[in-house]
Amino acid sequence: MDELRAITTGWGLCLTETQLQQFATYSAELRRWNTRANLTAILDEHAIMTRHFLDSLRCALSWGEQPSSLADVGSGAGFPGLPLKLLCPALNLTLIESVAKKADFLRHLVAELGLTGVTVLAARAEQVGRDPHHRERYDVVTARAVADLAVLAEYCLPLCRVTGRFLAPKGGDITAEVARARNAVERLGGRIFAVEPVELPGVEPRTLVVITKVTPTPDAYPRATGIPAKRPIR
Repeated sequence: MDELRAITTGWGLCLTETQLQQFATYSAELRRWNTRANLTAILDEHAIMTRHFLDSLRCALSWGEQPSSLADVGSGAGFPGLPLKLLCPALNLTLIESVAKKADFLRHLVAELGLTGVTVLAARAEQVGRDPHHRERYDVVTARAVADLAVLAEYCLPLCRVTGRFLAPKGGDITAEVARARNAVERLGGRIFAVEPVELPGVEPRTLVVITKVTPTPDAYPRATGIPAKRPIR
Protein backbone atom coordinates (compact mmCIF):
# COMPACT_ATOMS: atom_id res chain seq x y z
CA MET A 1 0.00 0.00 0.00
CA ASP A 2 2.96 2.37 0.53
CA GLU A 3 3.86 2.07 -3.14
CA LEU A 4 0.23 2.56 -4.15
CA ARG A 5 0.16 5.74 -2.08
CA ALA A 6 3.48 7.01 -3.48
CA ILE A 7 2.63 6.46 -7.14
CA THR A 8 -0.89 7.85 -6.96
CA THR A 9 0.40 10.89 -5.08
CA GLY A 10 2.87 11.41 -7.93
CA TRP A 11 -0.10 11.36 -10.30
CA GLY A 12 -1.88 13.98 -8.22
CA LEU A 13 -4.37 11.45 -6.81
CA CYS A 14 -4.28 11.57 -3.01
CA LEU A 15 -5.55 8.47 -1.20
CA THR A 16 -6.58 8.69 2.46
CA GLU A 17 -5.77 6.05 5.07
CA THR A 18 -9.38 4.85 4.82
CA GLN A 19 -9.09 4.44 1.05
CA LEU A 20 -5.78 2.58 1.38
CA GLN A 21 -7.41 0.21 3.87
CA GLN A 22 -10.25 -0.36 1.40
CA PHE A 23 -7.71 -1.31 -1.27
CA ALA A 24 -6.05 -3.73 1.19
CA THR A 25 -9.43 -5.32 1.89
CA TYR A 26 -10.14 -5.50 -1.85
CA SER A 27 -6.85 -7.36 -2.42
CA ALA A 28 -7.52 -9.83 0.39
CA GLU A 29 -11.11 -10.55 -0.72
CA LEU A 30 -10.01 -10.96 -4.35
CA ARG A 31 -7.52 -13.64 -3.36
CA ARG A 32 -9.97 -15.32 -0.97
CA TRP A 33 -12.78 -15.53 -3.53
CA ASN A 34 -10.61 -16.46 -6.48
CA THR A 35 -10.79 -20.23 -5.91
CA ARG A 36 -14.57 -20.27 -6.25
CA ALA A 37 -15.12 -17.64 -8.92
CA ASN A 38 -11.95 -17.75 -11.10
CA LEU A 39 -11.61 -13.98 -10.91
CA THR A 40 -7.98 -13.44 -11.86
CA ALA A 41 -4.72 -15.20 -12.67
CA ILE A 42 -2.87 -12.45 -10.79
CA LEU A 43 -2.65 -13.35 -7.10
CA ASP A 44 0.63 -11.80 -5.94
CA GLU A 45 -0.14 -8.78 -3.74
CA HIS A 46 2.34 -6.50 -5.51
CA ALA A 47 1.03 -7.57 -8.93
CA ILE A 48 -2.55 -6.90 -7.82
CA MET A 49 -1.46 -3.41 -6.80
CA THR A 50 0.25 -2.64 -10.11
CA ARG A 51 -1.64 -4.63 -12.73
CA HIS A 52 -5.10 -4.15 -11.24
CA PHE A 53 -5.25 -1.14 -8.92
CA LEU A 54 -2.78 1.23 -10.59
CA ASP A 55 -3.84 0.23 -14.10
CA SER A 56 -7.42 1.07 -13.11
CA LEU A 57 -6.63 4.33 -11.32
CA ARG A 58 -4.63 5.58 -14.31
CA CYS A 59 -8.00 6.07 -16.06
CA ALA A 60 -8.75 8.98 -13.73
CA LEU A 61 -6.00 11.02 -15.39
CA SER A 62 -7.83 10.83 -18.74
CA TRP A 63 -11.53 11.21 -18.03
CA GLY A 64 -11.57 14.98 -18.45
CA GLU A 65 -13.90 16.75 -16.03
CA GLN A 66 -14.75 14.94 -12.81
CA PRO A 67 -17.59 12.55 -13.80
CA SER A 68 -20.68 11.94 -11.71
CA SER A 69 -21.50 8.58 -13.30
CA LEU A 70 -19.50 5.67 -14.70
CA ALA A 71 -20.46 2.34 -16.26
CA ASP A 72 -17.87 -0.46 -16.29
CA VAL A 73 -18.53 -3.09 -18.96
CA GLY A 74 -17.35 -6.67 -18.45
CA SER A 75 -16.28 -5.82 -14.91
CA GLY A 76 -15.01 -9.27 -13.94
CA ALA A 77 -13.36 -8.68 -10.57
CA GLY A 78 -14.29 -4.99 -10.70
CA PHE A 79 -11.54 -3.42 -12.81
CA PRO A 80 -11.29 -0.59 -13.54
CA GLY A 81 -14.65 0.51 -12.10
CA LEU A 82 -14.31 -0.31 -8.40
CA PRO A 83 -10.85 1.21 -7.86
CA LEU A 84 -12.17 4.40 -9.48
CA LYS A 85 -15.14 4.33 -7.09
CA LEU A 86 -12.75 3.98 -4.14
CA LEU A 87 -10.84 6.97 -5.47
CA CYS A 88 -14.03 9.04 -5.96
CA PRO A 89 -16.64 7.91 -3.40
CA ALA A 90 -19.35 10.22 -4.80
CA LEU A 91 -19.20 8.53 -8.21
CA ASN A 92 -22.39 6.71 -9.23
CA LEU A 93 -21.09 3.39 -10.53
CA THR A 94 -22.76 0.65 -12.56
CA LEU A 95 -20.85 -2.63 -12.90
CA ILE A 96 -22.00 -4.78 -15.83
CA GLU A 97 -20.93 -8.43 -15.58
CA SER A 98 -22.77 -11.31 -17.27
CA VAL A 99 -21.10 -14.17 -15.35
CA ALA A 100 -23.20 -14.85 -12.24
CA LYS A 101 -20.32 -15.90 -9.94
CA LYS A 102 -18.37 -12.77 -10.77
CA ALA A 103 -21.44 -10.59 -10.24
CA ASP A 104 -21.88 -12.28 -6.83
CA PHE A 105 -18.30 -11.37 -5.93
CA LEU A 106 -18.89 -7.77 -6.95
CA ARG A 107 -22.00 -7.53 -4.76
CA HIS A 108 -20.11 -9.09 -1.84
CA LEU A 109 -17.21 -6.69 -2.26
CA VAL A 110 -19.46 -3.62 -2.48
CA ALA A 111 -21.03 -4.66 0.84
CA GLU A 112 -17.67 -5.55 2.42
CA LEU A 113 -16.24 -2.14 1.50
CA GLY A 114 -19.35 -0.31 2.71
CA LEU A 115 -19.94 1.39 -0.64
CA THR A 116 -23.10 3.20 -1.69
CA GLY A 117 -24.10 4.39 -5.14
CA VAL A 118 -23.05 1.13 -6.82
CA THR A 119 -25.31 -1.05 -8.99
CA VAL A 120 -24.27 -4.52 -10.16
CA LEU A 121 -26.04 -5.76 -13.28
CA ALA A 122 -25.72 -9.46 -14.11
CA ALA A 123 -26.48 -8.86 -17.78
CA ARG A 124 -24.93 -8.63 -21.22
CA ALA A 125 -23.70 -5.25 -22.39
CA GLU A 126 -25.83 -5.53 -25.55
CA GLN A 127 -28.97 -5.77 -23.41
CA VAL A 128 -28.01 -2.91 -21.10
CA GLY A 129 -27.12 -0.69 -24.05
CA ARG A 130 -30.71 -0.91 -25.32
CA ASP A 131 -32.26 -0.21 -21.91
CA PRO A 132 -33.49 3.44 -21.78
CA HIS A 133 -32.50 3.58 -18.09
CA HIS A 134 -28.87 3.12 -19.13
CA ARG A 135 -28.55 4.12 -22.79
CA GLU A 136 -26.49 7.32 -23.17
CA ARG A 137 -26.73 8.00 -19.43
CA TYR A 138 -23.08 7.84 -18.32
CA ASP A 139 -20.34 10.48 -18.21
CA VAL A 140 -17.64 7.83 -18.52
CA VAL A 141 -17.76 4.22 -19.72
CA THR A 142 -14.82 1.86 -19.17
CA ALA A 143 -13.97 -1.63 -20.38
CA ARG A 144 -10.83 -3.61 -19.68
CA ALA A 145 -12.22 -6.76 -21.27
CA VAL A 146 -10.00 -8.80 -23.58
CA ALA A 147 -11.77 -7.96 -26.82
CA ASP A 148 -11.01 -6.04 -29.99
CA LEU A 149 -11.54 -2.29 -29.70
CA ALA A 150 -14.23 -2.32 -32.40
CA VAL A 151 -16.22 -4.84 -30.34
CA LEU A 152 -15.73 -2.89 -27.11
CA ALA A 153 -16.89 0.28 -28.85
CA GLU A 154 -20.22 -1.34 -29.72
CA TYR A 155 -20.64 -2.48 -26.12
CA CYS A 156 -19.66 0.85 -24.56
CA LEU A 157 -20.50 3.84 -26.75
CA PRO A 158 -24.29 3.25 -26.60
CA LEU A 159 -24.03 3.74 -22.81
CA CYS A 160 -22.00 6.94 -23.02
CA ARG A 161 -23.72 10.33 -23.12
CA VAL A 162 -22.80 12.80 -25.84
CA THR A 163 -19.67 14.73 -24.69
CA GLY A 164 -18.79 11.81 -22.39
CA ARG A 165 -15.78 9.52 -22.75
CA PHE A 166 -15.12 5.82 -23.30
CA LEU A 167 -11.81 4.67 -21.78
CA ALA A 168 -10.26 1.37 -22.84
CA PRO A 169 -7.08 0.17 -21.07
CA LYS A 170 -5.13 -1.93 -23.56
CA GLY A 171 -1.76 -3.62 -24.11
CA GLY A 172 1.33 -2.14 -25.71
CA ASP A 173 1.41 -1.66 -29.47
CA ILE A 174 -2.21 -1.37 -30.59
CA THR A 175 -1.68 0.78 -33.69
CA ALA A 176 -3.28 -1.77 -36.02
CA GLU A 177 -6.19 -2.44 -33.63
CA VAL A 178 -6.98 1.27 -33.36
CA ALA A 179 -6.88 1.61 -37.16
CA ARG A 180 -9.29 -1.33 -37.55
CA ALA A 181 -11.68 0.19 -35.00
CA ARG A 182 -11.79 3.74 -36.36
CA ASN A 183 -14.79 3.19 -38.67
CA ALA A 184 -16.75 1.39 -35.93
CA VAL A 185 -16.05 4.15 -33.42
CA GLU A 186 -17.25 6.84 -35.81
CA ARG A 187 -20.36 4.89 -36.84
CA LEU A 188 -21.28 4.51 -33.16
CA GLY A 189 -21.00 8.25 -32.52
CA GLY A 190 -17.46 8.40 -31.18
CA ARG A 191 -14.13 9.92 -32.10
CA ILE A 192 -10.72 8.64 -31.10
CA PHE A 193 -9.38 11.47 -28.94
CA ALA A 194 -6.04 10.02 -27.77
CA VAL A 195 -3.97 6.85 -27.55
CA GLU A 196 -1.91 7.37 -24.40
CA PRO A 197 1.13 5.37 -23.22
CA VAL A 198 0.79 3.98 -19.70
CA GLU A 199 3.84 3.16 -17.61
CA LEU A 200 3.47 1.09 -14.45
CA PRO A 201 6.31 -0.19 -12.22
CA GLY A 202 7.50 -3.64 -13.30
CA VAL A 203 4.79 -3.98 -15.95
CA GLU A 204 5.24 -4.17 -19.71
CA PRO A 205 4.17 -0.99 -21.57
CA ARG A 206 0.42 -0.48 -21.74
CA THR A 207 -1.92 1.92 -23.54
CA LEU A 208 -5.11 3.80 -22.73
CA VAL A 209 -7.46 4.55 -25.63
CA VAL A 210 -9.58 7.65 -25.01
CA ILE A 211 -12.71 8.02 -27.16
CA THR A 212 -15.09 10.98 -26.95
CA LYS A 213 -18.80 10.69 -27.73
CA VAL A 214 -19.67 13.36 -30.29
CA THR A 215 -23.08 12.30 -31.65
CA PRO A 216 -25.84 9.93 -30.45
CA THR A 217 -25.39 6.25 -31.24
CA PRO A 218 -27.75 5.12 -34.04
CA ASP A 219 -30.74 3.10 -32.84
CA ALA A 220 -29.49 -0.02 -34.66
CA TYR A 221 -26.65 -0.42 -32.12
CA PRO A 222 -25.78 -2.36 -30.12
CA ARG A 223 -26.84 -5.31 -32.21
CA ALA A 224 -28.29 -8.54 -30.75
CA THR A 225 -26.40 -10.44 -28.07
CA GLY A 226 -23.25 -12.08 -29.45
CA ILE A 227 -23.32 -10.34 -32.84
CA PRO A 228 -20.75 -7.60 -32.06
CA ALA A 229 -18.10 -10.23 -31.23
CA LYS A 230 -19.00 -12.49 -34.16
CA ARG A 231 -19.26 -9.72 -36.76
CA PRO A 232 -17.38 -6.60 -35.61
CA ILE A 233 -18.17 -3.39 -37.44
CA ARG A 234 -15.50 -2.76 -40.10
